[in-house]
Amino acid sequence: MRHFFGLLLGVVVAAALLLGGGWASQEAVRGAAQSVDPAKDTRMLIALGVMAVVGLLLGLVLVGGRVSPLAAFVPSMALLAWTVVYILDVSRAASLVPTGPSVQAELLQAGRGMLTLLSTGVYGLLGVALFLPVLMPSRWARPEQDEEQEEEYEESLGF
Repeated sequence: MRHFFGLLLGVVVAAALLLGGGWASQEAVRGAAQSVDPAKDTRMLIALGVMAVVGLLLGLVLVGGRVSPLAAFVPSMALLAWTVVYILDVSRAASLVPTGPSVQAELLQAGRGMLTLLSTGVYGLLGVALFLPVLMPSRWARPEQDEEQEEEYEESLGF
C-alpha cells in the first residue's frame, strides 16, 4: 500500500514540478524583465509561494524516509525522458508543451516556463536528483517496527 501511495504522490510531484514550477519560473522571468518589486506585485508573491511549495514538496520526496521511492521515481522518469527527447529532437520536445489558441492563458504561461526550464537543463538536473533516492536499497525496505509495537500487536492478537 505504501508503494501505491508513493505512485500517486509521484504523479502529484510531477504535475507540481511541471505546471507549478513552469508557471512560477515564467512569472519570475516576467518580473525580472520588467523590474517588478515582488512586495508590490501580487502575482510575483504568488509565484514565489508556488516556488516555495514546489521546493518543499521536492524536499519531502527526496529526504522522506517513510515515503516510497516511487514518489521520486515517477517524476524523475518523466523529467529525464523529456530531457532526452529534447536532446534528440528539440521540435518534438517543444510540441509536448501545451500551446495554441484554445489553451487557457495561465496554462500557456506554464508551458512557456516549462520550455525555459527544459532548455536550460533544470529538468535534467532535477530528474537526476530525483532518481538518486530510487537507488538506495533502504528506501525500498519496509520501516522496522519497535519491539514495543510488536509486543502490543502480539498482545492484541492474544499471544
